[in-house]
Amino acid sequence: MRTRRPWAALTLLLACTPQGGGDTDATTAAVTDSTPGTDSTASSDATDTATTGPTSTSDTPPTGTTTEPPATTSTTTEDPTAPTGTTTETGGDGLHGLILEDTFEDGILNGWVRVERWFDPDPFFIQEDRFDLDQRAHQTGQRLEFFGNDPVPHSGRFLLYYAPGWNNGAKSTVLLAHGANDQADRAWANPGESGDFGCGQSTCPDIGLMQELAAAGHRVFAVSHAHSQGDNVFWALQIAWAIDIIRERTGVDKVDVIGWSKGVMSSRMYASGLTGGHLEYRNDIGKLILIGGPNLGFDYIFRYGTAHNAGVYADFGGKIHAPGPHDELLIFGLWEDRSEYAIYKSAAGDNYRGQLQMLAAWDDVYPLTGTANNGLMQWIVGDSESTYYGEGQYKGVYARGKGIDYAIQQGSVIADMIDAGIPASISTHLLCGDLNLNDNSVLIPGIPNEIAGPSDGVVFVDSCAATDGIGTLTDSAVLKDINHLKLGWHPTAAAQISTWLGQ
Repeated sequence: MRTRRPWAALTLLLACTPQGGGDTDATTAAVTDSTPGTDSTASSDATDTATTGPTSTSDTPPTGTTTEPPATTSTTTEDPTAPTGTTTETGGDGLHGLILEDTFEDGILNGWVRVERWFDPDPFFIQEDRFDLDQRAHQTGQRLEFFGNDPVPHSGRFLLYYAPGWNNGAKSTVLLAHGANDQADRAWANPGESGDFGCGQSTCPDIGLMQELAAAGHRVFAVSHAHSQGDNVFWALQIAWAIDIIRERTGVDKVDVIGWSKGVMSSRMYASGLTGGHLEYRNDIGKLILIGGPNLGFDYIFRYGTAHNAGVYADFGGKIHAPGPHDELLIFGLWEDRSEYAIYKSAAGDNYRGQLQMLAAWDDVYPLTGTANNGLMQWIVGDSESTYYGEGQYKGVYARGKGIDYAIQQGSVIADMIDAGIPASISTHLLCGDLNLNDNSVLIPGIPNEIAGPSDGVVFVDSCAATDGIGTLTDSAVLKDINHLKLGWHPTAAAQISTWLGQ
């Protein structure tokens, strides 16, 4: 694989699990009344919910921590991005001025017992572009309520989920970090929330890794981000803040972090201190378990020509919140600008900076196939070479794009991430899938699978299992015939993760 360095990847602030409706990319007792954000006057638009849904509470968290929380100052925020009328408290140095905006404890779905909405007012966080043409990027389900009924919350906001036993589990403390076009509920607690096929097979379970780990005695938390295709630098910082909150709640020194797909990127970037100069790694991760991660990048978006278009571009009925590789389409004999759907940063928007960050070219290792397979059938795809290499080398018949090299230069951070490295103090584990590419029954149904070389259907095994930049690789496992969307919940994967956490 040839390495292509970005021009200025981090300064541009420019994943990875495709799926329709979701991706397919921690603790003793809590703190006392002086915890940031526990002012009894705190309120949110989300408090007015049905009695069967999540109920917001202004009560303080359970008390009893053995650590002294930082001093707090009660303020009423004037930040225009904050919900109207929200009264907040800001933390001291320990929580970096984070604002706890709302807490939910009743009627939470999918087995969670507590959810908090936090806000980082640092202007470094921006309102990231939203793919707003048909609301496919909007928050839905109980996340909409948790985000104050704002379908497009500011990227400075994130949710922290608490699993049963978070304050009395006897084993490790774990933070779960989800992937692209996903959120904590579907990824970790209800793989079937987005419907059939959303979990990588025709029917889906309604419990996930969260329940498995909590039942085994681990103290489990999960982060959920405002923008499901967001900047990995933002996500990395929010993982760091989530670790801070968990340590404050529980008194533990280190948290084990499990990242899946795009969550591998954000988890690894924090561990490597790759946060746009905002934060160094603070020696607060014990084990780092990376599931289905593009550790050497991926080129899946570009490899299969026009095969992705039906799932992404509205002209063809596409509804998946994922980037397309083309910025022009031939529609009824006319070339139409569709750059708002494309992965490229352009005048039409910067909707997929989190995906740009994960790109690397693999064509010198696995040549283009010119065919695609969606788990149902294999077919010849059009414009395979023009999609991958761009209009400068090949002319598209049905669609046009700038190619993978152009996109890599706009924002890939893969080379920088490898160079930065994961500290040797972190015990790193790699979990990957390897499909029999001749067996349609194990492929991800409904989307073009990665069939050019050994893969989990999205990420090459060579990328997922790569040890480049890992200071201490404690163990790795490649699971046969478990695809990218199954890696986070399948019983075989869960058993391997449980074994690693127990070591």
